Amino acid sequence: MSTKGLPKTAASIRSAAVIGSGVMGAGIAAHLANAGMRVLLLDVVPRQLTAEEERQGLTLADAKVRSRLALAAVARMAKAQPAQLYDAAWSTRIKAGNLEDDLAALGDADWIIEAVVERLDVKREVLAAIASVRRPGTLVSTNTSGLSAGAMVAGLSEEFRRHFAATHFFNPPRYMKLVEIVPTASTDPAVAGLLKEVCEKRLGKGVVIAKDTPNFIANRIGSYGMLVTLEDTLAFGLTVEEADALTGPAMGRPKTATFRMLDLVGLDTLLHVVDNVRERSEDAAERAVFARPPVLEKLVAAGRLGEKSGAGFYRKVKGAGGSVIESLNLGTMEYGAQRAISSPIIDASKSAKGAAAKVRALLRTDPSDRYAKFAWSTIKRTLLYSAAQLHAIADSIADVDRAMRWGFNWELGPFELWDAIGLRESVARMKAEGEDVPAWVSELLEAGHESFYKEADNIRSYAAGVSYKLEERESDSISLTGLKASGRTILATSGASLIDIGDDVACLEFHSPNNAIGGDILSAIRLSAAEVASNWRGLVIANEGRNFCVGANLMLLLMEAQNGEWDEVEDIIRYFQSSMLQLKRLERPVVAAPHRMTLGGGVEACLPADRIIYSPETYFGLVETGVGLIPAGGGSKEAAALAASRTVAGGDLQPQLNAMFETIALAKASSSGFEVSKLGFMRPQDTVIMRQDARIAEAKRAVLELDRAGYAAPAEQAIRVAGREGKAVLKVGVQAMRLSGHISEHDELIAGKLGHVLAGGDVRAGAEVSEPYLLDLECEAFLSLCGERKTQERMSHMLRTGKPLRN
Repeated sequence: MSTKGLPKTAASIRSAAVIGSGVMGAGIAAHLANAGMRVLLLDVVPRQLTAEEERQGLTLADAKVRSRLALAAVARMAKAQPAQLYDAAWSTRIKAGNLEDDLAALGDADWIIEAVVERLDVKREVLAAIASVRRPGTLVSTNTSGLSAGAMVAGLSEEFRRHFAATHFFNPPRYMKLVEIVPTASTDPAVAGLLKEVCEKRLGKGVVIAKDTPNFIANRIGSYGMLVTLEDTLAFGLTVEEADALTGPAMGRPKTATFRMLDLVGLDTLLHVVDNVRERSEDAAERAVFARPPVLEKLVAAGRLGEKSGAGFYRKVKGAGGSVIESLNLGTMEYGAQRAISSPIIDASKSAKGAAAKVRALLRTDPSDRYAKFAWSTIKRTLLYSAAQLHAIADSIADVDRAMRWGFNWELGPFELWDAIGLRESVARMKAEGEDVPAWVSELLEAGHESFYKEADNIRSYAAGVSYKLEERESDSISLTGLKASGRTILATSGASLIDIGDDVACLEFHSPNNAIGGDILSAIRLSAAEVASNWRGLVIANEGRNFCVGANLMLLLMEAQNGEWDEVEDIIRYFQSSMLQLKRLERPVVAAPHRMTLGGGVEACLPADRIIYSPETYFGLVETGVGLIPAGGGSKEAAALAASRTVAGGDLQPQLNAMFETIALAKASSSGFEVSKLGFMRPQDTVIMRQDARIAEAKRAVLELDRAGYAAPAEQAIRVAGREGKAVLKVGVQAMRLSGHISEHDELIAGKLGHVLAGGDVRAGAEVSEPYLLDLECEAFLSLCGERKTQERMSHMLRTGKPLRN
């Protein structure tokens, strides 16, 4: 087919238009802006004035009224929580308009996304309007959670249909990894390929190609799983709390489990999904499963739609002692106090390591237990449904598993889960229980295969019929888990491993609980530095944990402080500081690739690196003041150096010092990788990449680039400081905040210690001090704060509740 006029690469798509400024349309527009695109956001023209517009004397002819919906959506973006934009200032990349006055402007867009209400007639009308002004060759897609993409464009020109597909973004678009691309029978393969490239490389998404069937892949299987869980909850006489205790992390799924997830999604939304499958399905058994559950109909009819209405399967009630979460009694349809759930099989699952081991413990600890029978029933039914629908919804089991991992945050997709519980053993049990196992699964076993996936030399293949195909790896991704499984671990401690990631580059991976830095990680850093210095071209610091690093091991520090073991506390700090210096002075390039929560000690592990490659979802900050301390693993020293580096030679240090002091004193953390620069931590050589999964590969490339350029380790630096005069300026500001009641007396004490270190102590203004000098100041301030009762209270409160205490 001809692709004349089609943009050649993802990079050539510079402008986009989104039709529909509701939750999804606005979220998609924001994320396109995050990717650096110019975006036009359009919606319908209102037919009535608001009370505020009437007060302002506006009329329906005013542009501000005519584009009200899109303008309001853009205004909300800057304040949205969770944030839709990586930087609130990027809302200026989005121009708001309306479908009457600005329709012709669609002719300038490289990609047009329709994201209006989920009604086929409305979507057809909007797509016809787009077709009337669109430039030939322009990409057009619909954001739909399950309507037929082919039916939307029936009757439009062949050229339009060739350039059209569904792009199903999951909500919220910034944070959810999955985009399902759904080509129609008319979609040019080059168009589907370009959309995939744009979503992966520009938007940082994980893409699966789905077939144009009801609800595609993830919603089809996910909604079925929720329905059978609801059905089995009633059949086994479980409460919603019991079902959620069994269908969350115990099954390798999110903490929201089933009923909390339903409340988040919206019970009316689920009914819409259920109706869509039932009305379009040709399978009687499937239509029966997708019948509307009476309990859902009752709740929706009563206006109990879930979180958006304040009540669903759970509700929050305000009481004298604060808010209380109540749960729904499925028998009486009344709410009551939640009950804590525990049992031997749940305890066994909790203590197991990894999703595969957890689900095995759930099913095998006591198979006769009512909870185990419930878990087996819901898992069995979901696995059999996934296998039965495979060829209708996707091209491979790998796409199904990716869709469920990325779209529903399952740790294991259905076929990975099936392998985890034992394919042959579980199929035998299913057949013994009278279940119909899809023929292709039986044929796989009859051919002598024992699993859906096989792995060798860090390459995974998946079952396709009775043979196996190599699984397509996401471009520019490195799997540390896979490399370790193939024997590429160089050395390891209980908290970290050094892994060969190819081309004579090693990666230091943290894997302690929450990746908190303790002696095990510090030991691994020192061993790794020595190993890399002797035998490798460079070092990457990265991991695949939920978070990069949440800080230092606070429990250990608190125990030592409460016992008055001050020599031990000082030894810990000195060991931390010297480990970070060892990284900084390593005679091989070091590149850090943080992601998600990178706090306190995690920041201190990144700042010694020659470069930092940030994931867009990096929440980066020196937040030690929140527990009554200051950064003392080299963080305060590096912060002082960064402030000095941004000052013109011989210029006034105070403005940069003030900004850095405020950032650390207020425990500020970035809300994205792009916001790190606003906090003053990003250096000229540091970068942010859109694809989080490519960060390790990108860090490796940076190591090799530095190595080829003839890397030399940085010499010890002299750091220019503001001295006693600069410290005095900080002190005046802190005292003013204390007197105005904005901070407590203990906050003032902490801020004073921090200011003393950042200003370089009592030296003269403009003096140059050494790194060891600033490290001594850090350690002294940290030790003195550890001895404060109120600091120990803050540390204890954070460990107990996960929240800061202001005392």
